[in-house]
Amino acid sequence: MTWNLENLFRVGQPGGPSTAAAYEAKLRGLAAVINDHAPDVVAVQEVGDPAALDDAVALLNGSWQAQVSTHPDVRGIRVAWLSRRPISDPAEITAFPALLRPVQCDDQGTTLGQMGRGAVAITVTTDAGVPVRLITTHLKSKLLTFPGGRFNPRDEDERARYAAYALTRRAGEAAALRAALTDALNGTGSPAVILTGDLNDTPQAATTQLLLGPPGSEIGTRGFDQPDRGDHQRMWNLAPLMPPGQDYSRINSGRKELIDHILVSHALVAPLSTVTARAIIGTPLASIDPSDPAARRDAPASDHAPVLATFTNL
Repeated sequence: MTWNLENLFRVGQPGGPSTAAAYEAKLRGLAAVINDHAPDVVAVQEVGDPAALDDAVALLNGSWQAQVSTHPDVRGIRVAWLSRRPISDPAEITAFPALLRPVQCDDQGTTLGQMGRGAVAITVTTDAGVPVRLITTHLKSKLLTFPGGRFNPRDEDERARYAAYALTRRAGEAAALRAALTDALNGTGSPAVILTGDLNDTPQAATTQLLLGPPGSEIGTRGFDQPDRGDHQRMWNLAPLMPPGQDYSRINSGRKELIDHILVSHALVAPLSTVTARAIIGTPLASIDPSDPAARRDAPASDHAPVLATFTNL
């Protein structure tokens, strides 16, 4: 399961709930969904306070291990893994690839050569003894912030510039992840690798597509069932497997979109009949308003739906 928990902070912290009752309601809501679906591992994003994540884990059934990023963004939010299976070989992914120069991120010429929010990799082992390398991430948002903390630009030229800064940052982050995937795939064999998290764009977006590796063979295309020499480096997005009505993870200004993804290596899509994927919509998602990110401060749930994939070939 992957789930953006939407600003998981304790009461009194910036971005956190204004009351203890609102905080407790959110924790209960998050825990109820995880307990109902009982995944082996959960990738979470927007963990503002590791102590708040501990509070949520305390409400989960069974025993869980956590691997929390030590590289939050300027707001203090970060990614983490929760696992009912033992975690081994944890690693943090932050730096852009060596040949990719730092990218500009504001009008003052500030540059960044690393991910705004670090990604986290772990390995877990299935009951059949298969090691699975798991990476979770939260790429740069398309929500734009302008100088002085503004959410609205002074003019459309400023909007265009800051949208370009956000896009180049997201692309650099995707390149960093692709390098980590290439390393995990080892160039040969068929290791089980999963990349998941909030990619902050849709399946066909350039930054999402960048993560797939060699083009071709996507699920639902004629090339999928034709093995070729690129398969050992490819990642497959499970989005095409998601059934209608369970194929989106957020509603933005009234529009349904899938921005929370699960990408898997060849070992996990062969055979395809052993894989399912869906968003857990549950109660209807609220449509977010990008112009007022603080409007949902006391909301009892997340503005994202969790996305769940099940593999029976491991």
